[in-house]
Amino acid sequence: MSLLTIDLNALVANYRTIAATVAPARAAGVVKADGYGLGARPVADALYGAGCRDFFVALTGEASALRPALPADARLFVLNGIAPGEEVPLIAADAIPVLNAPADIARWRMAARLAGRRLPAAVQVDSGMSRLGLAPAEVAAIAADPLLLDGIEVVLVMSHLACGDEPGAAANDAQRARFAELAAMLPDAPRSLANSGGSFLGGGFHGDLVRPGIALYGGAPQGAEGPVMRPVVALDARIVQVRDVPAGIGVGYGLTCVTDHDRRIATLSYGYADGWPRMLGNRGAAYVAGVRAPIAGRVSMDSICIDVSDVAPDVLARTPHAELIGPNQTIDRVAADAGTIAYEILTGLRHRHARRIVAVHGREDVICGS
Repeated sequence: MSLLTIDLNALVANYRTIAATVAPARAAGVVKADGYGLGARPVADALYGAGCRDFFVALTGEASALRPALPADARLFVLNGIAPGEEVPLIAADAIPVLNAPADIARWRMAARLAGRRLPAAVQVDSGMSRLGLAPAEVAAIAADPLLLDGIEVVLVMSHLACGDEPGAAANDAQRARFAELAAMLPDAPRSLANSGGSFLGGGFHGDLVRPGIALYGGAPQGAEGPVMRPVVALDARIVQVRDVPAGIGVGYGLTCVTDHDRRIATLSYGYADGWPRMLGNRGAAYVAGVRAPIAGRVSMDSICIDVSDVAPDVLARTPHAELIGPNQTIDRVAADAGTIAYEILTGLRHRHARRIVAVHGREDVICGS
């Protein structure tokens, strides 16, 4: 069975690096998509132990699942607003919705009226990304009629950077200025603009709260030239078979790889059903005992063929696994080879492998895959 190792000590180290960088602003923890695929509960528990008190998920269901694992003083924000009928589950989860549209505001205002008390919320404005948040005209309408927020306690005003991972992008300063203008029209509350990349753009972007995601999990927040975060995950796939393949023989579906001379091919028990991008066929690699082994042919549903011709036979014979993510190959390297981003690699990992969780207090838990 393949093995995914999750090092929560590295996660905490990354959080502390970000927190020290943005102080006196606070650092939150974005744990949506089940903690970027690594498990929202153990991730949130480790972050809380490191001092994090603000957590962000995307959906109400994620908040309902996570809230029982969080202490009462932890704030839990739901980024994608309020779908019809979600008001009661949000209140039950003691979650704070991010209000992105007038319809969200209307639903939460009515929920507060029915609850007979003020309800906390974050208000998001669109500062230039054109994705989520109130448009400038909608912000102006609230400024003109504060009763639109009747019963709502605004605990955060936020927006999101489109190019935070590109330090030289002119859009960053433009969004910062636009956000300041729009936030000034809303109730006085802490402000939040920076994501992982924005956390390293300088104090002018930090506001009162930054919301790192991928940087917590070991991804490069500003590309190869930015700060280096500690790797949080390692992935090893079991070698199930090794065979010698003569010159001129095809490998894998479609026979898209044809050996140019005698080759030694190893088959790994891992494939796109496990979350390994099919795009990596004939272009990605694994590492066996530190030696790069290119992927030969297409990535299959449950298997990958790699060329291990450069691995000494005696070393190969005593090496049961190949490294897919680890010291020789970061998640950003895998993502670059696949033509995607580290976020997609992490959140795409399935649960068919065993998971080894290295906890902050030193205990190691191994959870078998399905």
